[in-house]
Amino acid sequence: MQLTARDRAMLEGAEGPAPQLAMSILVRMAEIGGAPGLMDISQAHIDSTIYLGDATLEFAERLAALGARVAVPTSLNVSGVDVCGWQRWAVPPEWAAKAARQMRAYEQMGAVATWTCAPYHTHMRPAFGQQIAWGESNAIAFANSVIGARTERYPDLLDVCCAITGRVPAVGLHLTENRAGQTLLQLVDVPRPLQADDQFFAVLGHLVGQLAGDAIPVIDGIVTRPVEDQLKAFAAAAASSGRVALFHLVGITPEAPTLDAAFQGRRPRATIDITVPALKAARAELTNADGADLDMVILGSPHFSLDEFRRLAPLVAGQRRHPRVKLLVTSGRAMKEQAEQAGVLAPVLEFGAEITLDTCVLASPMLPPDIKRLMTNSAKYAYYAPSLLAARITFGSLADCVRSAIEGRVVRDDSTWQ
Repeated sequence: MQLTARDRAMLEGAEGPAPQLAMSILVRMAEIGGAPGLMDISQAHIDSTIYLGDATLEFAERLAALGARVAVPTSLNVSGVDVCGWQRWAVPPEWAAKAARQMRAYEQMGAVATWTCAPYHTHMRPAFGQQIAWGESNAIAFANSVIGARTERYPDLLDVCCAITGRVPAVGLHLTENRAGQTLLQLVDVPRPLQADDQFFAVLGHLVGQLAGDAIPVIDGIVTRPVEDQLKAFAAAAASSGRVALFHLVGITPEAPTLDAAFQGRRPRATIDITVPALKAARAELTNADGADLDMVILGSPHFSLDEFRRLAPLVAGQRRHPRVKLLVTSGRAMKEQAEQAGVLAPVLEFGAEITLDTCVLASPMLPPDIKRLMTNSAKYAYYAPSLLAARITFGSLADCVRSAIEGRVVRDDSTWQ
């Protein structure tokens, strides 16, 4: 593997012990991946922020103690605790203290305290073609596909090494020739009303993740124009049920103005039809609850955007949640502030919703043991909740979630999916 003079200087400790440690890890991983060399990035997003135990805390504090500083603008993913509101939940104090220490370590390295799994909602959103090193599966898929920036799947602990050195292995999705579509997924006789349904893109993403395998999927036959939050839901679902880091929606995403452009002139390796029965089956997989009983409605995976607050506000205005059912919205600090300024946060709070920042229920032990029956409009939450939270989950639209929170039981309008 070819290293530049500066790469070698960092590896030999000329820039200090922290860049030396980071570069040694990066070079080893690049060698394993068969990279011919390293390349520059201009931004990073660190997923290592989630406290998973003493090992992740020790790694972060060791880097900080060595004087580590990020070399490029760097945003931070969700942490393991809402530092301002964890006391309202079932978070053990020792967990909260250690998670907060891990947060401080990354801030000490010069990263921006965004604390969100949706960095594309912040001022640090990258541009088309920008070389970046992002962690967090939904963020990776969104950046590559919806924005057209370029990142590989950077795992925890390697992502911060890329941020400290400003370098990444010159492989994979950083290179144009590796971004061509590989498998064609064709929507066949999927009617426009179904495609316009609030749940459609989350369900489609869940199905695409299962079908794509290791291939880059190209989806053709979409006749509606999804808004960005629907693309976010698709990306999160496809990256959760599968391993999708890049997808192309023909006529929608920037590298797929045409089917031929999505494949860079190549032929697809395989073609798979997506039918209405397959979509209905995928939607059914997102629910494992067997009744109307409900403890909590959870929204915001990925973190709620300003536009989602704007959609939620009129649905809850003048209403109150049922006293037996909690409604939790997880979001980032910037989005909550913007929602407050836009006047769309107040109706949500008046409804009785609780807002959790910096983290989510999948990353923090915040839910008390009596909350076991959940409802969500997030395919990502619905996919992970049974295993990570040992919960029963119902998937529905945003309107379904609000109606259920009001009535105190699961209520779904399934008419479009009949």
